[in-house]
Amino acid sequence: MRIGITYNLKTDLQTAWEASPVEDAAEEFDPPETIEAIQEVFSGEGHEVFLLGGDLTIVEKIDRLGIEFVFNLTEGFGGRSRESHIPAVLEMMGIAYSGSDPVGLGVTLDKSLAKRMAVSLGIPTPKYWILDRHCESVESAKERGGSNELPFPLFVKPLCEGSSKGIRRSSRVGDRGTLDKELARLYKDYPEAPVLVEEYIPGREFTVGVLGNDPPEMMGVMEIAFRDPAQGDFCYSLEVKRNWKEEVDYHFPAGLERGIRERIEEAALRLFKAFGLRDVARFDFRVNPQGRPYFLEANPLPGLSPESGDLVLLARKKGWSYRELILKITSAAMSRYPELNETETR
Repeated sequence: MRIGITYNLKTDLQTAWEASPVEDAAEEFDPPETIEAIQEVFSGEGHEVFLLGGDLTIVEKIDRLGIEFVFNLTEGFGGRSRESHIPAVLEMMGIAYSGSDPVGLGVTLDKSLAKRMAVSLGIPTPKYWILDRHCESVESAKERGGSNELPFPLFVKPLCEGSSKGIRRSSRVGDRGTLDKELARLYKDYPEAPVLVEEYIPGREFTVGVLGNDPPEMMGVMEIAFRDPAQGDFCYSLEVKRNWKEEVDYHFPAGLERGIRERIEEAALRLFKAFGLRDVARFDFRVNPQGRPYFLEANPLPGLSPESGDLVLLARKKGWSYRELILKITSAAMSRYPELNETETR
């Protein structure tokens, strides 16, 4: 089969617009090693593999190269619908591709929409405000429909970013002064992006992998924790994520009571279906000291770095090789396109 891979490289940022002064501007994008590793998996299965990139030149490339299936990794450039750009183009072209559709990608990237879906399903999620630099004050955010009161401490992060973009050790704030300072930092770094201010949930952090479609299945629940307990509650800040080998431990299976684990798994599966996600996704939860899980966010484009992707680390702890994980995702995607199965059996 002729397979194309769509992606954004960290170096793409410099060719898409002027180099950003924000330290984490390209954090969501992939290093070349990730694309090469996926290319090697497909080549090893006897497929012809083509690297397509992640801009509108893919239209000409797909047509010229006769691409039959696209493995999509693109994060996109700019705006809360950016993850939907390439999948929407692929749908217009009638090209089979891996992963969720434009609607599922858009709804989950906007964390407030994802949280509203969770609330509609009765799944606990931290209470929140949405602010932007045009707000006169925190009080005006309350008037626009946010939660009336959020006691400190709070957690502050961009509304529509991933890969810990905008999140620092300082993102947990304990008073109005530090809240205003964090808001000023985010308004400066992301001037057009709203900010999510959440009720802070003390406790432990977990990530959940979901794979497949009919029905989707649990990969499992993995705890992400500081290697040094003296650091307190875990926070996946940019500083920590970049220094994960020294600072972070990944526990699988997670040391959870069966009932709590089952509640997390049930919530992840319900959200996967409610968002209309496909093939693969990762969900983040916090569990407070009383054992109550809270949904934080969904990631239908989980990082697939063979070294550091959380989903890859979870799969490895299950005993899966990197090749097995990529092929399982691909198999789930291809099963949605009967014409591909007919092509393979001819």
